[in-house]
Amino acid sequence: MNDQIREDTTRRLERAMGTLGTAAMARMEDRLPWFRVLSAEDRSWVGLVAQAGIAAFVEWFQHAGEGRPTPSIEFFGTAPRELKRSISLQQTVDIVRIVVEVVEARTGELAAPGGEDQLEQAMLRYTRDVAFAAAHVYAREAEARGAWDARLEALIVDALVRGEVDDGLHSWAAALGWTSSPVVVLAGRAPDDDPQAVIDGLRDRGRRAGMDMLAGVQGDQLIVIVGGADSVNAAARHVVPRFGPGPIVIGPEVSDLHTAASSARAAIAGLRAAAGWPDAPRPVHSEDLLAERAIDGDEAARSQLIQNVYLPLVGTPLLDTLATYLEQGTSLEATARLLFVHPNTVRYRLRKITELTGYQPTEGRSAFTLQVGLILGRLSETSAI
Repeated sequence: MNDQIREDTTRRLERAMGTLGTAAMARMEDRLPWFRVLSAEDRSWVGLVAQAGIAAFVEWFQHAGEGRPTPSIEFFGTAPRELKRSISLQQTVDIVRIVVEVVEARTGELAAPGGEDQLEQAMLRYTRDVAFAAAHVYAREAEARGAWDARLEALIVDALVRGEVDDGLHSWAAALGWTSSPVVVLAGRAPDDDPQAVIDGLRDRGRRAGMDMLAGVQGDQLIVIVGGADSVNAAARHVVPRFGPGPIVIGPEVSDLHTAASSARAAIAGLRAAAGWPDAPRPVHSEDLLAERAIDGDEAARSQLIQNVYLPLVGTPLLDTLATYLEQGTSLEATARLLFVHPNTVRYRLRKITELTGYQPTEGRSAFTLQVGLILGRLSETSAI
């Protein structure tokens, strides 16, 4: 008797599939705000998925009495991967719920006489199993997407570290949804934890802070690219706890990911030279390590020091004043005697040097940087002869 009722109900369901799909789409349009803002193409795909889900239920219901088979989840494969990216698991559950509501609202006319309870129980079980199936599909997609995203992230970090920036970098970044600017790169020692766990933790931390983060572990170094931070210090505050012991160097802020190779180079060069300043703050800006980087052979740091220190002073009395002041152990009186000027004149010139270079000759670290800049400037003139 039950089998006959099931067969009669199945035939009714088959005849009603088209109208059920149309009714489900209309209800989604009315009840789901996120559905209304989808593109026409995505709404069309959702309609196909809903229709396929109804057909899968009818097929399952027809054979549900034969050992109660597990509902098929193949209809989820109807949707392209792009749709699974734009529709969340919760929204998929909303779609299933709408379809169920449409069928339940017409149980009286869809079920054969005496089959109402049979159809309702089948709908309950089908809904539960499909919800679990949807979660499984999304988990599998997330796992695959996570592995792919990790590969893209490693490629981006490696390209920036190598300075190999081309159109591929933009494509990879776009695939990861990167749109943030400005950008800053930090370099330090990697912790002893599992590298992927460190990278995942950084990504989660960035998401909570409203920033984009990409990270890569190269040897014993951890390279972190931060986008969208309000300031360099804000970026560092969220990232520093994830590094291992030792110095952490912050590269200069740049406008976008395409120009971040310069920030990465400065941060890595600073990390390499940081041993020359054991008392450096943690983190330290790569600009504050220009002298150590130059001594370590960083050509970019050498050029920057010559540009910032030597060229603004060359051809003026300020250059001789600075050289004498540093050679005399920063003694104001000794400098004045050797230059045959009043100490106040020396003071005035030292202030002008600070204005032109950004470095204060009377301060220890600045004096050291100025000294290195002078030496490099002199050497550059010698090599040009």
